[in-house]
Amino acid sequence: MSDGSSERKAPHVCHATTGKAMVPALRILALGMVSLCASYLFGNYLSHWWGLPAMSDFIDGSAGGSAAGIVQVLVYLLPMAAVVTIVLRTPGRALHQDSEMLSNFTAFFIRGAFWAVLLIGITDTVISFLRIEGLLDDVLGKAAAVNLGRPAFRGLFVHYPLLAASFFIAKYTRTIGFHWLALLITAAEVQIVIARFIFSYEQAFMADLVRFWYGALFLFASAYTLIEEGHVRVDILYAGFSERGKAWTNTLGALFLGIPFCWVILTMGFWGKSNVITGPLLSYEVTQSGYGLYVKYLLAGYLLIFAVSMLIEFTSYMLRNAAVLLHKPDFHPDLDEHAKI
Repeated sequence: MSDGSSERKAPHVCHATTGKAMVPALRILALGMVSLCASYLFGNYLSHWWGLPAMSDFIDGSAGGSAAGIVQVLVYLLPMAAVVTIVLRTPGRALHQDSEMLSNFTAFFIRGAFWAVLLIGITDTVISFLRIEGLLDDVLGKAAAVNLGRPAFRGLFVHYPLLAASFFIAKYTRTIGFHWLALLITAAEVQIVIARFIFSYEQAFMADLVRFWYGALFLFASAYTLIEEGHVRVDILYAGFSERGKAWTNTLGALFLGIPFCWVILTMGFWGKSNVITGPLLSYEVTQSGYGLYVKYLLAGYLLIFAVSMLIEFTSYMLRNAAVLLHKPDFHPDLDEHAKI
């Protein structure tokens, strides 16, 4: 006679076995997606900034068998091989652990970006004010004043060092800075009103600063809002779904809508030297007002930061919801810290 209890347990055993088999594949898919994004960006940096053959040149044969062409292939293959190796050597790692790791990296990335726009915005405003009032020669000398009037010099020797310093600061801070950035935007708007209507003083850099910070507030905060489940859902079905139904919706939505959307931004903006992101970054594009802030090229870079941060967070979101699907219906990694897949 068969044991009824063992028959009842068999489906659960099968489900657990299937779940364990799915975990490495999901981890490779998620971490491989992030690796592919990093390789794509680095490969395009080598191609557009250093003149190396692009990956597409190697594929169609125009790069030949040159060492530079092989470097592009290795830029993609080596990180992906590292991802597969790491996943296979850590079979006991849970999906929500990788999800948390990716979310933590996104938070660090966004913290650095917020510090960058804060420091660059204030520094560039001071430089533009001194320059337009004719004080830059007295403060820094004539040679420095002339050089700071060149977009490429200001970008390379002022903006980029501040950008590096911002990520160093972000490593030792744990708060997301958009709350303070929102306050600074308000302060910048208020000083425009006061300067214009009380002192009859208005310059282009004042409005440029507001746009510079305002764009950062919305594009950089998007990934953090996704982490906190703060995006508005317009639906008539999702609210009534079960926990597993919501997990399926979030997993498939991230995989087939969110992540592809980010790739569209990256490919359309970064594919060639004249594309919407690459072009301004290469030329250090500025506004037509010569005495405004020299940060227009960084505004194009906002799209890059948005796409990368959202892609990583969508990948984290997919893993977090996939963990729910591979557990009992009431499982949630945020509520069950000791659960393992």
